[in-house]
Amino acid sequence: MLGVDSRAARAAWTVFLVALSLVVLYLLRRVLLVFVLAILFAYLLSPLVKLVDRFLPRRASRNWALAAVYVALIGILILLGVIVGTQVSQEASRLVEGFPDLVKQVEKRLEAPGPAWIEPVRRQLLNLIRERLPGITTQALPLLQQAIAHVLSFLSGAIVVVLIPILAFFFLKDGTDLRGHILGLLGGERRELWEDILSDVHQLLGQFMRALVILSLATLTAFSLFFTLIGMPYGVLLASIAALLEFIPVVGPFGAIAIIVLVAALTGFGHLLWILVFVAGYRIFQDYILSPQLMSAGVALHPLLVIFGALAGEELAGIPGMFLSVPVLATLRVIYVRIQKARLGLTATS
Repeated sequence: MLGVDSRAARAAWTVFLVALSLVVLYLLRRVLLVFVLAILFAYLLSPLVKLVDRFLPRRASRNWALAAVYVALIGILILLGVIVGTQVSQEASRLVEGFPDLVKQVEKRLEAPGPAWIEPVRRQLLNLIRERLPGITTQALPLLQQAIAHVLSFLSGAIVVVLIPILAFFFLKDGTDLRGHILGLLGGERRELWEDILSDVHQLLGQFMRALVILSLATLTAFSLFFTLIGMPYGVLLASIAALLEFIPVVGPFGAIAIIVLVAALTGFGHLLWILVFVAGYRIFQDYILSPQLMSAGVALHPLLVIFGALAGEELAGIPGMFLSVPVLATLRVIYVRIQKARLGLTATS
């Protein structure tokens, strides 16, 4: 009719709906980010809720286990804020306030004569610092202060402190019912396939979040002990930064190394070689021993795919996009593997 092929019309309509869905998802990415973070937070708390629920009477509601976990979580956060947060805040303030003096100390060290082979490099660095010092003191300091203020404002915002834990509470409370509703919508002939996919994704995300937190805590502990042992200035602050950057794939660990080396160089710390040796050894231990033990083969992705995901995530949603790139890619991999297995099973039976 009217020279329009019905198959081509249905295909064009499908393409239009897919494109429209992608546009809507992109426009709602900030709202979706809050829900995704709440889901990941729920996966992080789920083992604790199950553990507490085992020790409660059988007649007790699951809500009591949730309430106990949340009360314990609040207490732990307050304790960490008192023990670690105060020290980190003090060291950050000292670093920001003493930044111009650190730059001047570097200038004085460069004025001292050195070996002939390094003299051209020394003169270039000295001229560069002298030319850029006014800009560094007038621009970098306010930028650092604003960055710290933005981080503190974000961490104290209602979305992080209130909304995400509340959403996570409902996901933990009604997760089974939500899964049943999703399977009902996706049911039919493919219900078994979707059950397998949801089961794999459920296990994947839980393992990913637990592994990520353990890796971050391991980084905080190892770096804090090492920096305390060698007397590294701003050790607790740098260890905390390295632990937080563990949540960002690829870029985070390299950024932490760059920050640590920069602070050590500016403060004139004399054990820079030991720091590089420790960081290299710790990265080998974590990337090739600890991380593979914590993450299953379903989470393991090719390094090129991880780098691509981190860069693409940063373009789409900034730092949160980089953080979510690994679980998103791993989830897509699980879905692809399950669909391929289902197809092979159908082919074998037919």
